Amino acid sequence: MTDHALLSRLDLNLLVALDALLTERSVTRAAERLHLSQPALSASLGRLRTHFGDQILARRGNTYELTPFAVRLAEHTAAALEAARRVFESQASWSPEESTREFSIYGSDYGFVTVGSVVSRLAAERAPGVRFRFMLHNPTIVEDAASKLRSVDGMIIPHGPLSDHPYVDLWHDDWVAIVSTSNDAVAHALTMDQLAELPWVMTYQTRSAFTSAGRQVQQLGIEPHVEVIVESFLSMTHFIAGTQRIGVIQTAIAPLAVRAGGVRVVRLPFTPTPLTNALWWHPVHGRDPEHAWMRELFVEAGRVVDAGAHVADPPLI
Repeated sequence: MTDHALLSRLDLNLLVALDALLTERSVTRAAERLHLSQPALSASLGRLRTHFGDQILARRGNTYELTPFAVRLAEHTAAALEAARRVFESQASWSPEESTREFSIYGSDYGFVTVGSVVSRLAAERAPGVRFRFMLHNPTIVEDAASKLRSVDGMIIPHGPLSDHPYVDLWHDDWVAIVSTSNDAVAHALTMDQLAELPWVMTYQTRSAFTSAGRQVQQLGIEPHVEVIVESFLSMTHFIAGTQRIGVIQTAIAPLAVRAGGVRVVRLPFTPTPLTNALWWHPVHGRDPEHAWMRELFVEAGRVVDAGAHVADPPLI
């Protein structure tokens, strides 16, 4: 059976029903969510069971549970619905001032409080109906970027973890270290011995999700003693304040870390590799005029961040 013949047997309503059933795990709640009668949705569930050859929802006592196959389906269903939504949102002519499109972007809290916040302000001025959804990525999402980028508009991440995708460079940054204000053992700069001896708070530490500064420490022959891994740069201060721990953070958000209290900025004992932050997207968006407008907005915001990132050295306390 060809792809087109298979699709002709299905319809968008059935895909919507599948998504609701997988999300709610209840025919009753899914029917309420879709404003359908329970018998109508039960009929859709029957068609889905026949098509997939799987129960989808299996009764366990008074509740339903997703079958193992349905668990695997859940992520693909959400991506398919998002792709369908984008198809029907497309317009032959497009005006930012009249658009109500939502752009979805993966990234870290660092990317959101820097370039993301500027993008949102520029968009509010020029396209008040446009909305941005900024979603935190994690190592699993980064490792599966080729698939994840199909269902979102982009990912803000430095060069290194991603390749073989279209991108545009946005802004550059550097690394500094942060320690507790109560840590008297560290002066205005860490030593190589302290990098090896003091405990660390790391932000990302997997094969494909890592910071260039953390990787550079390892390349210098030091295996950090990691006590905490937290997938948030701005949260690091809470794990460092009042301890002997150290961490590395981007220069652009170092003032935010200091204002949060309990930490101070110190220099690293080596020259860290500079960061080049970029916006990455799936090739399917290449000729989309709305997406092209969004990319230009990010480029402009990147210039704003770049201009302010190195106005002054980070405060040393």
